[in-house]
Amino acid sequence: MLYQAIWTQRYTDFLTDKPSRPARIVYQRDRARVIHSASFRRLQAKTQIFGLNESDFFRTRLTHSMEVAQIGSGLVEQLITVGTDALGREQDYVAWLPSMYLIEGICLAHDLGHPPFGHGGEVALNYMMRQHGGFEGNAQTLRILAKLGEFTPNNGLDLSRRATLGVMKYPALYSEVLSEEAAFVEKQQAADTSDFRVLDFASWLPPKSIYSEEKAILEWALAPFSEEDRHRFTALSHTHEGHKRTQHKALDTTIMELADDIAYGIHDLEDAVALRMLDRDLWQKEVMNSEELALYPLWGPEMTERLFSNSSKGRKHAVSQMVGIMVESIRIEQNPCFSHPLLAYQARLEPGAMAVLELLKRFVFKNVITIAEVKQMEYKGQLIVLELFKSLRANPSALLPAKTYAKFQAQETEQERQRVISDYIAGMTNTYASRLYAKLFTATQGSIFDRL
Repeated sequence: MLYQAIWTQRYTDFLTDKPSRPARIVYQRDRARVIHSASFRRLQAKTQIFGLNESDFFRTRLTHSMEVAQIGSGLVEQLITVGTDALGREQDYVAWLPSMYLIEGICLAHDLGHPPFGHGGEVALNYMMRQHGGFEGNAQTLRILAKLGEFTPNNGLDLSRRATLGVMKYPALYSEVLSEEAAFVEKQQAADTSDFRVLDFASWLPPKSIYSEEKAILEWALAPFSEEDRHRFTALSHTHEGHKRTQHKALDTTIMELADDIAYGIHDLEDAVALRMLDRDLWQKEVMNSEELALYPLWGPEMTERLFSNSSKGRKHAVSQMVGIMVESIRIEQNPCFSHPLLAYQARLEPGAMAVLELLKRFVFKNVITIAEVKQMEYKGQLIVLELFKSLRANPSALLPAKTYAKFQAQETEQERQRVISDYIAGMTNTYASRLYAKLFTATQGSIFDRL
């Protein structure tokens, strides 16, 4: 079908005017390219919540991404099931659902751009890149797919148009988001602070966006849509979190984000309970006795018994049940503001499941993500990123690896040169960044024979 040929096209094929290949082949290879990429492997040494030295049990960005992919395919399977009647007749939206290969590829790719030390590292890199196009984790993911990935010389992993659109959570350029924020733009022009330890990290949260360097990829991904759809899809609105951001996402992105939220709210909860960061009394008070569960009693006291049974099997059964409840509550809504099915169809959870999932996310955020013990490790990681960037910027010829320095020299503008340093640091694992920091700044550490 014509619409499939449009969406299976790769950017390299677009540039060379080559025909698209069948969806079954293309989407399977999209997933394979992500799995076999260096950026995907590095996720095994990037934190989800807890430090890598806490235990071998807890989730990393790699295991998190794998779980998101599994949940994502489960959501698609559920949508097919509820969208097909006993006679095999399908609702209209079923024809537009992503294949299992496609949704798994999108979910596996969604965190490729996260730098070392998670969102803390993201803020640190945004500060150092504030005068050179900024840094944002989702934008870095697109950059890996479109430029940095090793599958092609110039076009990164070169995924299909539909996979690229699915990973694209915020389809607006960094510069466009900040175009009406005069105070923030003026603040960006200030020189680096003399002491990173006193930097107000909260004021340097990056706008959810895409780098100007990937503008052509954004335009290519959105080309099949009407001008009206493109305008509405990329429109910016004010938020309670500071920067403006886009408000709409493609069908595949809504499925991926639900899978991500379920993994965050439930699987990360499992890690916190296993580490005994959350106790039964707190769970009872803030979750079981909540207004949300009173209004939507999705489970009863048996969930508490399993979750806090001091048995890994009991805990796993509780987590599995919670995930199953969320997956089985998915449905498709239609946004009449859009004419194209990939923008009009939206995956949503039933109101009760959505309310309880948001409750779980808030519970984890309040009692795990933002506690001092976790934030202290994040703060240390931010300082590592800042000091590495400062040193590499000041001494690129001496400190950058030969291949990276050659790339640095080949750039024509200062922003492009700084982006090379940013890409280098963003691609580091927590372990690599920590070891390089120790090698450069700890007198008793480091050797010319080190292999970081």
